[in-house]
Amino acid sequence: MGNHPIEEMMRTTMENIRSMVDVNVIVGEPVETADGNVIIPISRILFGFAAGGSDFEVPEGSEEKKQQNEQTKFPFGGGSGAGVSLQPVAFLVVGGGQVRLLPVDDKVVIGRLLEMTPQLIEQIQSMLNKKSQSEKVYQ
Repeated sequence: MGNHPIEEMMRTTMENIRSMVDVNVIVGEPVETADGNVIIPISRILFGFAAGGSDFEVPEGSEEKKQQNEQTKFPFGGGSGAGVSLQPVAFLVVGGGQVRLLPVDDKVVIGRLLEMTPQLIEQIQSMLNKKSQSEKVYQ
């Protein structure tokens, strides 16, 4: 049995999907900032694929039926399709001796703020201590 038309249709669709889905799409190209940090985008990619078709019988007595009997093949009708969704997930920031993952998700912002609260409090206390020490020097 030779190749059925749906096989070629599916092969073509999958080759096109393969050309779109590349590792450089999921883990993007690094970008260097002016201050020396390197930012690497990370994305989630989702794709779906569907194909279908049917062989049709030609009515008796038609010219197509005579040709069909000679070829012993039924006419084929079918189609295929694919969809791709690309969603940014996070940014990997490398610089200053640190590697940080900065998520893009809205719900993560509150978590990041809570995570940074101790550092923020320390910086405020440090600023207040410096201010109070400078006031003592001037008195």
